[in-house]
This record gives sequence, C-alpha cells and structure tokens, in this order.
Amino acid sequence: MKRCLFILLLCAWLAPAQAHKPSDSYLSLAVHGQQIEGQWDIALRDLDFAIGLDGNGDGALTWDEIRARHDAIAAYALQRLQVASDQGVCPLKAVEQLIDHHTDGAYSVLRFQASCPSAAPASLTIGYTLFADLDPQHKGLLKIDSGGATQTAIFDPDSPRQTISLAAPDRLAQFGAYVKHGVWHIWIGYDHILFLLSLLLPAVLLPGLREQQQGLKAAFYDVLKVVTAFTLAHSITLSLASLSLVSLPSRWVESAIAASVILAALNNLLPLFRGKRPVAAFAFGLIHGFGFASVLRDLGLPQGSLLASLLGFNVGVELGQLAIVAAFLPAAWLLRKTWLYRQVLTVGSLAIALVAAVWLVERIADIKLISA
Repeated sequence: MKRCLFILLLCAWLAPAQAHKPSDSYLSLAVHGQQIEGQWDIALRDLDFAIGLDGNGDGALTWDEIRARHDAIAAYALQRLQVASDQGVCPLKAVEQLIDHHTDGAYSVLRFQASCPSAAPASLTIGYTLFADLDPQHKGLLKIDSGGATQTAIFDPDSPRQTISLAAPDRLAQFGAYVKHGVWHIWIGYDHILFLLSLLLPAVLLPGLREQQQGLKAAFYDVLKVVTAFTLAHSITLSLASLSLVSLPSRWVESAIAASVILAALNNLLPLFRGKRPVAAFAFGLIHGFGFASVLRDLGLPQGSLLASLLGFNVGVELGQLAIVAAFLPAAWLLRKTWLYRQVLTVGSLAIALVAAVWLVERIADIKLISA
C-alpha cells in the first residue's frame, strides 16, 4: 500500500513536466545601412495560447484560421519588440507572414522592416518581451547579420533589453550567453535529467547487491564513468547535428529519448545492462545529443558563429549536468542505508518508467496526455 502511494505521489509530481523542446522563438535581423530586414519565427502553439488562433476550437490549426489572425499576430509580436539605434528608435513594420516547420512543429514566420534615423547605426538596442507575462522560461534567440559578420544573443524575462555593438562584436558575451542557455536547457530537460539519475541511482550500492553499500571512492568512480560516457556521446552527436552533418527526424529522436529513460529506470528493477551502465550511458547519450542540437540547428547560424555557439552551449550543458551530479552524489551517499533510498531506487524507478512510457506514447502518436 505504501509503495502504491509512493508511486502515485511521484507520478503526480512528474506528470506536469514538459519533456519536449522548450519555448523558443528565432529572431533574425539583417542590417543594411539605415535599413533593417527582420524575420521572426514564433511557434504557432505559443501564439495560439497567447492570442487564440484556433477559430473553431477543434484543436487543429488551418491556414485559413492563421491567415485570419495575421493582423493580430503582427500586432501582438511587434508590440513586444523594440529596436533602436544610437540615434533613436527604428520603427517596425510587418511586411509578410508565412508558415515554416522547425524540429518541434509549425511556426509563424513574421517578416518585417525597420528604418533607423540618420546614419548607419554603430549599435542596436533591442527590447524583447514576447510571452514574458505568460512563460517565464521562454527564450528569444537572436541572430544579427551586419557588414559580413554574424552575432547572436539570447533574451529571456531576466535579460529583456540588450545593446549590441555592430562595429566591435563582443564574442565573449555571446559565448557566455550560450553557456547560460546550455545550463538552462539541461535543467529543464526533465527527460535528460531522469535518464541520468536513473543510471546514477545504483552508484552507491554494490553491483547485484541492492541492500549493500560500496565505499564513497568506488561510488565516485562509478558516477564518473557513467557521466563521462554520457558526456562524450552527446557531445559527439550534438556537434554532428548542429553542423548539419547528421540529421534525424525530431519525432524519432524524442521518442528514442523517452525509450532510453524507460530502459534506464527498468535497469534498476531488472539487470538489463548487467554492470554495463557506462556502455548504456554512451549508447543512449548519442541519441540525447540529437535532442540537445535542435536549438542551435533551428537558429541557422553560419559556420563561424555556430562553432562558438556550439562550444558555449556544450560547456553549459556539461556545467548543468555536473551541478546535478554534485547535488546527487552526497545525498545518495547519506541516504544509501535508509528505507527511503530503497524506495526511490525501486518504486521511484518504476514511477519514472511509467511517466517515460506516457511520454513515449505522446511522442509517437503526437498527442498530449500529461505534458504541460
């Protein structure tokens, strides 16, 4: 009875988790003297939540429904974007709206123009507040092309206004922004976290002897092997996918990630990997890397900027992952002899497997059952 209650509580806690790609928009600005040409890709699901696009309420968006809301989309978006040069405000004007598909679904493509006062700007100050009142986790990924150079920046509710020099790009600031984005991406990637934790849970126990504990040094090396294997694997496929050398359908990748969580959790109940958890971490880490790559690939950065952004993002993912491990290992070591830890290892692993199984059904069938 207690175990059933424990499973229900864990499922209730995990069920609202959004395990798919988080909310991002992609903003591109091309600066030609005083004139700016812009393109803003915004997820239709986010716009539907914010202003309502589904006219008949049947849960399926049609082109006619979206076209009927073009004026509302343009007004809503452009009211939440401000562009100014060092000489003054650059008024924005919507020009065209299209539909495009990113790795996580359909996006509205809003093309607009801006005209800055007087001479070509030396810098741009950009204010970005899209969905700031609806989704505190939303990110705006900016790409600016000016004078043959490409710069990037990331906007969120904590950094809604940034000034970007067009004459002297701040590469260190761009690198730092993607490090921060990588940390954030792993921390809200519940499927990645649950996969890693499922593999780490047995680290403080002797192989095959769930009731006995191994020393802290042995547990540390066990964790190190698992994390190193996972890191190496997802770094390989993150790089290959971001550089467009290898591409897999998003639904396949997300479904395979959910399946990896199921297998990692079930391994704590049945000896599926038989002492080869680092090998499993490497094999499934290759799949998780494709999931990490979706953000950078969708931004469409040129090769030079992509390499720096890729490195920063990967560093951020590793830092976020190490923070999780640093919090896990001491807690697991202290609790390893308790009833609670045995329940987390067994009943908790079962709950994780059940939630991941629902994620798998959602992703294969493209439906929502528990994801927020």
